[in-house]
Amino acid sequence: MVNAKSVLGAAAAALETAAAYLKALAGWRCLLAAFAAGVVSALALAPVYALPLMAAGFSVLIVLIDASGGDAGVAGGAAPRARLRAFAVGWFFGFGYFLAGIYWMAFSFFVQADEFAWMAPFAVLGMPAFLGFFTGAATLGASLFWHPGWPRIFIFAALWAVFEYLRGHILTGLPWNLTGQALAGAAISAQTAAWYGAYGLSLVTVFLAAAPAVGLSGRMRIRHALAGPFVALAGVALIFAIGAARLALPEPAVDGETFVRIVQPNIPQREKIDPDLWGRNFYKLLDLSKAATPPGARLFIVWPENAAPLLDEANNALGVLSDELPKTAVLITGAVRREPDGNGSERYFNSIMTVVETPEGRRAVDYYDKHHLVPFGEYLPFYGLLKAVGLAQLAPYGDAGFAAGGGPSIVDAGGPTFSPLICYEVIFPGAMYPSAERPQWLVTVTNDAWFGDTSGPRQHLDQARLRSIETGLPMVRSANTGISALIDAKGRILARVRLYQSGVIDAALPAAIPRTLYDRTGDWIFWLMTAISLAIGAFWGKSRARS
Repeated sequence: MVNAKSVLGAAAAALETAAAYLKALAGWRCLLAAFAAGVVSALALAPVYALPLMAAGFSVLIVLIDASGGDAGVAGGAAPRARLRAFAVGWFFGFGYFLAGIYWMAFSFFVQADEFAWMAPFAVLGMPAFLGFFTGAATLGASLFWHPGWPRIFIFAALWAVFEYLRGHILTGLPWNLTGQALAGAAISAQTAAWYGAYGLSLVTVFLAAAPAVGLSGRMRIRHALAGPFVALAGVALIFAIGAARLALPEPAVDGETFVRIVQPNIPQREKIDPDLWGRNFYKLLDLSKAATPPGARLFIVWPENAAPLLDEANNALGVLSDELPKTAVLITGAVRREPDGNGSERYFNSIMTVVETPEGRRAVDYYDKHHLVPFGEYLPFYGLLKAVGLAQLAPYGDAGFAAGGGPSIVDAGGPTFSPLICYEVIFPGAMYPSAERPQWLVTVTNDAWFGDTSGPRQHLDQARLRSIETGLPMVRSANTGISALIDAKGRILARVRLYQSGVIDAALPAAIPRTLYDRTGDWIFWLMTAISLAIGAFWGKSRARS
């Protein structure tokens, strides 16, 4: 019979051997290892969800930072060369992580390949290269306070989360594929986001992912090499246990009077943006929307992003809606609208129109204009300069792209109030609706057809799940080619229409739950966690240094 102690000893020895090999790497081999660790870590995100690979990737990164400063670490005024290496391994890790995580961006440039295909390599390599500066800055900052054992894990996790927060806010922000999103593949593993949001979830995730490297600094006995993996496994088990307990709590009953109809037409992107096919696309959406409804029920019909361009200008289309849809139904549709800009031209908006039956027929009674626009996708930054060198935004509306709306809003169209969101806006934590108000549900319309059958639409859905958990509000998500979904207030996906399918979700609107801690406090809990983690790392590290 195999002795358990000898097995554990062999495992610890194997970890130490692997760490020694990584520490011996120099030059391009070290940077290649960091790049590979980033790629491996990205496989913990949708659609693979291989959580152990994130632990492997971040553990490799910790060991490479160890090696950057030699046995003494980088702390204490180490040479600039050591600091540069700490930044470099972080940058290459980030470059690999984002290259594997957002490669799907390239597909959008091939929708109109004759005009935009040449830009794909620059976007696919340039965006990860830019985002790598955030990961490089995190590793550099952590290395300045590096101490063997647990202190460096606390410092690293805190600074990594801080730079993820900065990534989500600087230059309009891109909080895509936060490390905490690895836990968003199922509702049970993401429930703690209701306390501290996506950035807090990232801090916890990175801490647990880096923990297996705690005993590999070369300063501890070999048996300590197993302490980190044990903490990581225990932490993940605790997260799942908390999730199961929260999901088991009683919830408010569904009112049974409010129903939603989520429509997914599955229109190829080239056909969607072709003005000659707008009429055909409209009737496809309408045909999917005409099913019978329960007598006396409030029905909200939700169409995807840009489903009906210039709908408010098309009296014939509004008349058809009045004839074909139930009189009590409210249509919430993605649209494009335009208005004079005061200079003899027009401004275009990527909008959600809320269309109801009035005594004069169907009319748009509320306009929500997307305020968080996608750079280069929906508008061209530094328009005059970049236009001069031949660049253009992907969205084919207006010479300069879409104009930005005024900000989050809440719509009351009879029945439960809702907050509208368009595509990219759902990835920003804490920006769902005006801070002083709270709707009863969330509506997000999107068009992920730009990105093909890739990880992009699946990652996008996971972020929508996190927004429901953070706010305690159900979400209705209508996507042009998928993934459309009905998500309850705890992030459970109750129904979905998968990628490249045409279909409808008919269901009662799930109930909201009381405001979550995150909805009340925002990111303050995250910042408190960060401060505590930094304090533990700093004081524990100084104490170890003195002893």
